This record gives sequence, structure tokens and C-alpha cells, in this order.
Amino acid sequence: MAESMQGLHRTCRCAEVTTEMVGKEVTLMGWVAKARNKGGLVFVDLRDRSGIMQLIFENGSIDEEGFTKAGKLRSEFVIAVTGTVEKRGGAVNENLATGEIELRVKALRVLAEADVPPFPIEENSKTKDEIRLKYRYLDLRRPDLQRNIMMKSKVAQLTRQFFTKEGFLEIETPMLGKSTPEGARDYLVPSRVHPGSFYGLPQSPQLYKQLLMCSGFDRYIQIARCFRDEDLRADRQPEFTQIDMELSFVDVDDVIDVNERYLAFLFKEVLDIDVKLPIQRITWQEAMDRFGSDKPDMRFGMELHDVSDIVKDCGFGVFTGALENGGSVRGINAEGQGGMPRKKIDKLVEFVKGYGAKGLAYIAIAEDGTRKSSFAKFMKDEEMDALVKAMDGKPGDLLLFAADKTKLVYDVLGALRLELAKQMDLLDKNEYRFVWVTEFPLLEWSEEENRFTAMHHPFTMLMEEDLPLLDTDPGKVRAKAYDIVLNGNEIGGGSVRIHQDDIQERMFEALGFTKEAAHEQFGFLLDAFKYGVPPHAGLAYGLDRLVMLMAKADTIRDVIAFPKVKDASCLMTQSPSQVSEAQLHELGLDLEPEKEEKGEE
Repeated sequence: MAESMQGLHRTCRCAEVTTEMVGKEVTLMGWVAKARNKGGLVFVDLRDRSGIMQLIFENGSIDEEGFTKAGKLRSEFVIAVTGTVEKRGGAVNENLATGEIELRVKALRVLAEADVPPFPIEENSKTKDEIRLKYRYLDLRRPDLQRNIMMKSKVAQLTRQFFTKEGFLEIETPMLGKSTPEGARDYLVPSRVHPGSFYGLPQSPQLYKQLLMCSGFDRYIQIARCFRDEDLRADRQPEFTQIDMELSFVDVDDVIDVNERYLAFLFKEVLDIDVKLPIQRITWQEAMDRFGSDKPDMRFGMELHDVSDIVKDCGFGVFTGALENGGSVRGINAEGQGGMPRKKIDKLVEFVKGYGAKGLAYIAIAEDGTRKSSFAKFMKDEEMDALVKAMDGKPGDLLLFAADKTKLVYDVLGALRLELAKQMDLLDKNEYRFVWVTEFPLLEWSEEENRFTAMHHPFTMLMEEDLPLLDTDPGKVRAKAYDIVLNGNEIGGGSVRIHQDDIQERMFEALGFTKEAAHEQFGFLLDAFKYGVPPHAGLAYGLDRLVMLMAKADTIRDVIAFPKVKDASCLMTQSPSQVSEAQLHELGLDLEPEKEEKGEE
């Protein structure tokens, strides 16, 4: 039977009891993590969000009725206890903040009983994700998840504190806006008042924050919810949180400066880690050439080498064919992996095929300097020597090569480099390597649409000196765009925006937008720009991903209280769900009956 807590007040949380409080009387409340009945003694680990406190129930210090009750306590019962703090009678527990003390209980109330939970509430749970997410409220009792959620709360608080001091205003932007499909698919909300019309949920507050700059607020910050209806990869959520900002009268360096100081402040306050400023900057081109990725993980070397010049006249058709098609040949040196068994190399070949490669050429150098290679028979000895030398190949190394269109070669080797680093155990979660990637291409060619599309969005400013290239070689134009990358994860990105209308028009032309089409999609922003628009720039962080890295979690689901699974459904509330005919009727909507039966979209 559940009892009332009336008349009782919790003194503090479990782990807030300290050795200074020995001899004092306290009242604690929480969940039973563990109960051990030793006959004349009952030990209970009491858990709340702060940690664990050991309780001791002994006949004599608690009345008979209380002792009997204590003997019946089970996992996850909610209890309130009053007692005296004592030094531990038994061994000190080094792993607990409260490991030197225990509470000798003199009064117990059972506030709620509990069924046996479907899985043990413990750190680093081995329980299947599906079960944990179905009972997420139990999963969230686990100390490791609670630490993550509390860290996220702290990051949000410190973010507000830092940016307030820097003169930023926190301003909310609407959830119900206009659907402007740029990037992912919008989530749509039907309007009851305007039948047949829809709101779009924001993929980001991009257009609104630019309007706020037009409104003269000059520094805006928001911890903003964003929605994208896209096919979910392992680490994506249909709804996520951004730390979103926009600044007026600034250029690239100003945005980078305030954000470097923010990251240094955050990592010091939360993790007591010193971020060395200024953070290294590399251009997009250098990132691609060295790491095959625009979000390079710089905790290890294994950089790409361009060996196109060395193999251009060799007899190996795979290499020369790629070069004749305007591609390149590049390689990476997996140091010390020369003895990798053939089976494992074949696995790597399968791995790169997943990234579009037709194969992988290799040279394995044994400790005695002899070489095994998949293509030696097509090469002269001196060509092989030159290739090994260009790759800094030493006895015991494994050299791996990709030959294809350069974009594909970057993808393949960038992914392979990370896969090898995992296998070779080179990724240390305790090391935090930041890098800014700057000067992104403004445009990228879309094969499907047969036109250039904006790499970032259509309001991204280009580097002034590249303006003439817009007409002659649009693919070469560099943007004033920048990403902040941490350990191979893009945690934030932004750009300087276009504020001159002549440049904006040329940008729309390059993207193949007619004036009318541009106006149809972004009319309200373009209209606003007629009334005096300041130069402005912005940046947004993925809050979930940033906290995931700070918490050393494996997925963003571990830092989101109630995440969705891969098909964007919630196992706990079973959403999305069907709604009543009456609701649909009110919205002027009709479901097509045959599609409903097949369960199609």
C-alpha cells in the first residue's frame, strides 16, 4: 500500500549528503536501486538523479513495523526515509560520492510500489534499444542517461549565459511558417481555418533570423527546435535542436572569434578541458585533399596522397583510365598494417564498394621489405619504387589506392581512413580536436536536376574576388561559409549572407531561378531587403551532436529525452497514429481508402 509523504520534507538529494553531515538527521526520497536482506540487517541503495546513498535498517534503530516493511522493499519502489548520517561500518566504496557514509534509518514510508521492471536499471545497459525506447521513462532512470540529460541542460544554461554577456538577444521565431522546401522535406501542418492550405514546420529559423537583422536587433540567439522529414540515418532525428545565431555588421572573423570563445568557455565549464585558441583553420580544398572529407577527424594522421603524376604513364589500366576520364589516383598509408591478412583486405574492398568504388588497389610491405601487391604485374619495378616512396611506405606498412572521379576518390578514401582508424584503435574519445573548415564551394552540380544548387543556401555570400567566376566557372566560386568540426563531426556551420541585391540576383540566376520563382519562394525576405539591410552573418550548432561528443555517447539518441527510432516513430507513445474521421473532416482532408488498406504512404 502506498503511503502519503505528508508532513515530510526532503532535506537534500542522495549524493548531496557529505561526511560533514555525520551525526545529523536527514530525510531522503528516491527509488530503491538494490535491496539486500541479511537477517537482522537490511541494506538498501537509494537512488535519485544525484546518485546513490546506502541505507541501513536495523532492529532497534527502527521499530518492528518499519523493519518488516524494509524487508519487503524491491527494486524501483519509491520510498522516503528519515535517519542519522553515520560513517560506514563496512568497507568504504571508492566508486560512490557517498562511499564513506550511510544513513541509519529510523522511519520509512513506501510512497509507491513497483512491478518488476522489464530490464535492469543500470549503467551501460545491454538491453535491446527497442525495449529501452518502449519503456523510455525507465531507461531514463539509468545514471548514465541522467548524466547526459543533465549535461545538456547545463550546456543550454551556459550558452544563454555566454551569449547574453556578448550582447545577444534571445528571440523566438514561429513554428508554424511557410513551406519553403530548401534541403530536406518539410513537415506540413494542415490549417483548419484555411482548408487546403498548410503551414510548414521550420527546418531551421534561417529566413526569420535574417529578417531579425533587417529589424535592427543586431545579435540574435535561440535554442531552436527544427524539423526535417527525411530518410533517417543512424544518427538523425526528425526533430532536433539548434543553437542558432545571427549577427549584424560582421564578417567571417567576427563570427569565428565569438564562437571560439564560446566553445572554450563551454568545454572549460562542463568538462574542465582547455580549448587552445585560436582554433586551427583549413580551407575546404585542403580538407578534401588531405582527409577526403569536409569534416576531417584530425585525431590521427593517415592523410591522402595524390599520386596521379607518378602513375600517369604506368601500365595499370585502372589508374590510367581514371586519369584519362579527368579523375585522379590517391592513396593512404595504414602504417604498421603490412601484415594484414588477405581476408581482412578483401573486407576493406567490400567496404569501399559501399561508397561507390569499383575496387581497391594495394601494396602490402612486409617487415623484411618484400612487397605483395594486387597490381605489381602491370608496373615496372622503378614505378613501384616511386609509388612507395611517394606514399612514405616503410617495411610493415599497407598502402591502399583508389582511382576514379576525384569526388568519388575523396569519399572512398575519407571513409576508408576512418574505418581503418577504428580498426587500429586510433580514435580516443577523450581527445577533442577542433578545426574550422572555410571557403566551401558556393555551388555544387546536381546530376538529377542538371543545374547548380546552393551548397549551403541561396543567401550565402561569395568571396568578393570570385565574383567574376559566377559567369565563367560557377563551380570554382568559393563561399564565405564556415563549419566548425570536432573529431570528424560537423557540430556547427554558417556563412556570411548576401546583403546586396545585385549579387543576390546573380546568385538566383546561377541557381537557375527566374525572378518570379525566387519571389514565389522567398518574396518576403527579398521585399524586406529593399528597406535597408545590414551586412549580416550567422552560425548554428547541432546541440544534440555537440552534447553527444561532450558526453562521449555513441548516438544522439542518448542525449535526447524522448527520441524517435529510424522510421521516425516513437515506440513509447506509438506515434504517429491514425486520427478520427471527425478530425480529418474538420481539416477538409480525406484519406484515399485503398492506400490506407495497403498501409502505403
